[in-house]
Amino acid sequence: MAELPGQELLREWRAAMGSLTKASSSASGVPRQLLAPMERQVELVEAILERERRLQQELLTRAFAPFDAVFDLLEQSGAALRSQAEALRESARALEQAAAMTQAQAELFERAIAVLRQPGEIVKRTTGLAQPGDDPPAASA
Repeated sequence: MAELPGQELLREWRAAMGSLTKASSSASGVPRQLLAPMERQVELVEAILERERRLQQELLTRAFAPFDAVFDLLEQSGAALRSQAEALRESARALEQAAAMTQAQAELFERAIAVLRQPGEIVKRTTGLAQPGDDPPAASA
């Protein structure tokens, strides 16, 4: 006979005990005192099988708890890394905007200086204050 899982084994045993009970009740030679211990034995085996099933479940739950905890932490770490990446992306955009604004300010500043120098250069040339080798600064505008 092949091994049966706990519940199937219990069903088979109950069926066998039921057959034995029916056979013994039809036979007048087996007293009720012999059947009561057999029925109690079936109840005890049921309790043992149920307790074993609960212990197996508890053992598996405890055995896998550290793995579940590690995977939970890894998931949380992944979410934190994703948030950090998004923050860095936003920071990079802000830095790029700041660099573009600084570049524009530098260009405006250089053009303003060139424009402000022009009247002085014109006066220097017309009055002869400019030296022959002096080149006036080029206006970027």
